[in-house]
Amino acid sequence: MNLHTKMMMTVLGVCALPLAQAQVAEFEDYGNVVRVKPRVEQIREPRQECRTEYVQVPVAQQQQRGSGGAILGAIAGGLLGNQVGGGSGRAAATAVGVVAGTMVGDKVQNDGRPVPQAEYQEQAVRQCRTVEAIESRTNGYEVTYDYRGRSYTTVMPRDPGNRVRLRVSVEPEMNQ
Repeated sequence: MNLHTKMMMTVLGVCALPLAQAQVAEFEDYGNVVRVKPRVEQIREPRQECRTEYVQVPVAQQQQRGSGGAILGAIAGGLLGNQVGGGSGRAAATAVGVVAGTMVGDKVQNDGRPVPQAEYQEQAVRQCRTVEAIESRTNGYEVTYDYRGRSYTTVMPRDPGNRVRLRVSVEPEMNQ
């Protein structure tokens, strides 16, 4: 080996000496849990609330009744009644002719179709609205534990129970 290589090896050895002396010792132990407090956060989540109501809707009429036949029948019946009666009975005969003519004219035009009555059908109507739901979620636990007469507090993802597992490290103090 040449001199340059020997010098480099010596320098590296001297530099590594403090690292070799400053060893850290680690071991596991347990601490007693004094208090566990859940960390709860409130989360707002919009959601849909829907309901179905049933409403009455008029049904469309297929065919409407006509009134032209009744009008023509009333005129014809009135003229015919006016020809039949005489004196003061003529007015009564005309009135009876108008009523009878109206009925006959309506029957002829509408061919016995029933008088339309309002028909209704039940229809479902869905109504929705957005409401804000507030949900509470636990996002960790604040754990206070005792180890060798001292109290420590940390946040953990779950409740550890009565005792907590600890990783303890010990290293010498370097005051030289």
